[in-house]
Amino acid sequence: MDIKKLTAKEKLRLICGKDFWHTEDFGGKLPKLTVADGPVGLRVVKQRAADGSETAYPATPYPSVQLLANTWDRACARKMGAALADDCLERDVDILLAPGVNIKRTPLCGRNFEYFSEDPLLAGEMAKAYILGLQENGAGACLKHFCCNNLEYDRLHQSSDVDERTLREIYYVPFEIACEAKPVSVMCSYNRINGTYGAEYKKGFVVLRKEFGFDGAIFSDWSAVRDRTASLKAGLDLEMPFCEENYQKLCKDFEEGRIAEAELDACAERVLELISRCKEMREGKKPRRSEAERRRIAQEIAAEGMVLLKNDGTLPLAAGARLAVAGCYAQPSDMGMLRGAGAAAVNREGEAFSVPGCLEKRGYAVTFEPAFSYDGIDSFHQDAHRAAELAAESNVSVLCVGLGEKFERESADRETLRLPLVQERAILASAAVAPTVVVVFAGAAVDMSAWADKVSAILFAGYPGAGGDEALASLLSGENNPCGRLSESFPRSLADCPAAREDGISAGVTRYAEGPDVGYRYYSTHHVPVLFAFGHGLSYASFAYRDLTAEADENGVSLSFEVCNTSERAGKEVAQVYVRACAPVVYRPARELKAFEKIFVKGGGCEKVSLSLGRRAFAHWSAAEDGWRVSDGAYEILVGASSEDIRLVRKVWIKGGRFSLFPL
Repeated sequence: MDIKKLTAKEKLRLICGKDFWHTEDFGGKLPKLTVADGPVGLRVVKQRAADGSETAYPATPYPSVQLLANTWDRACARKMGAALADDCLERDVDILLAPGVNIKRTPLCGRNFEYFSEDPLLAGEMAKAYILGLQENGAGACLKHFCCNNLEYDRLHQSSDVDERTLREIYYVPFEIACEAKPVSVMCSYNRINGTYGAEYKKGFVVLRKEFGFDGAIFSDWSAVRDRTASLKAGLDLEMPFCEENYQKLCKDFEEGRIAEAELDACAERVLELISRCKEMREGKKPRRSEAERRRIAQEIAAEGMVLLKNDGTLPLAAGARLAVAGCYAQPSDMGMLRGAGAAAVNREGEAFSVPGCLEKRGYAVTFEPAFSYDGIDSFHQDAHRAAELAAESNVSVLCVGLGEKFERESADRETLRLPLVQERAILASAAVAPTVVVVFAGAAVDMSAWADKVSAILFAGYPGAGGDEALASLLSGENNPCGRLSESFPRSLADCPAAREDGISAGVTRYAEGPDVGYRYYSTHHVPVLFAFGHGLSYASFAYRDLTAEADENGVSLSFEVCNTSERAGKEVAQVYVRACAPVVYRPARELKAFEKIFVKGGGCEKVSLSLGRRAFAHWSAAEDGWRVSDGAYEILVGASSEDIRLVRKVWIKGGRFSLFPL
């Protein structure tokens, strides 16, 4: 519709939403857009109670975004986006309020299970693929939360105080990369950025549109608007949900001349373009994958993203072994144990999940004891002592522990990185009497220092979604080969994480005092040992890297190297390329991920990997020049299997802005 056909009053109403989940349609004069939560499974509300609680329709649950990121596989992200688009088409949803690309600055953030990574390149690349899969199959994406929403603590009021260089190098980058997929919308954050509320963050909105090429509409997060006039003037196009008080104040401000007609038209026109684009994107589209196929995709992604953290050879399990499976997470009575809470919660009504049953199907002799529930023991239904007895009578104990919606949820942060004491006790009791495999169901890093060195194997299962029990059993049995890699560092303790220090937090303000030293950047630079490094993950195969060659020109460096499978078992490896400035003119972390590729290598075979590093891979944001700068000097290109497992190194020299290679 031509904006000239709308009255000023209609334009004012258009940019304020219709209700909780729809845009204004003026009684059918305009098409109506329906939006819904659901980064890992569609959350379409069936019923909303007076107290604000909601009941959603049952939906296919996919692996948590964090587990998706652990695949390091763009194809997996694209497949998940495509499957979610089918869900949207079935429920008549035009825009999915996803994905979230906020950086995992601290492992305590309650919504980390919804986010991809502590690294901006990995987060951005995975989000871009997710958005492409979603939008090419008929559903719009809403990239969120812009920006610096890295804690849930006091999120509606607190200010994320962060310097410009860190904003540019860490917190903006995932949005910049994801915008290459042309998302139809971006959602602002609740928090303030350097004192300015996310809904009024004009400086950031200009960067999105002028620099990152974002050409869609900017949404508010739900009820994030304090002053609709201020947010309009900043460039926020659509307030959600409708708020009568804000709308009346907006109309008054327009009538009194506080809002120029051109400012109103700019926002209203972008909302009209959003409606048109979404309807055009959806036209003629029907679900392409059956529900069974979508569940199979969820299971495949789960198997790709589960990470084998430790293994002394106990895994894969010997055929026909006697197994003691314990822990309520192995066969939960409450499916909330296998998800985080909030906007990403999926109604898994009727969902079955049984690790014991999946292992029995594979020929194992299995006993099962729930042992505990979350952080306690229901003595009438759970018996911690019996779990230890069964472990002692088995060949291997498989103990399923974790977190779930009680601990990981929107609007609150975790209080500790450790598992509940009752779970740690169960692990130690089992490890004292039998080879113990610990399976961890959680959406973020867990402090395992109290027990990691006492168990035989650790498999991080995340929140795996539909078929997650089958995916897990296929890895434990050796039917599938583990190939997930950590998308975040697992520190030895919370005290080792600079963002968790209390001197950076006060009432209303969180200081990002660590600057660009987020996650592995800090641990590698300051030689702080971690429990498990960023990018780490084991396999039943083994891999060697060799024959690194490079070519340099005025645009950057092209690399090639071989990854060889030195075992008889086929498997997948994630080759990671980091860059280090040897003698920087400004502070630079010792490791910065600049490229990655997941590859399949047959047993005894080799695969060539070719990657390019453009000028941006060597650049830092110059506060003095207000732009990206590639400084002259020596740089190391580090190729490895994790941020702490570097296999190949090649040095590059930049002089006068031109690249050349050091002689070997």
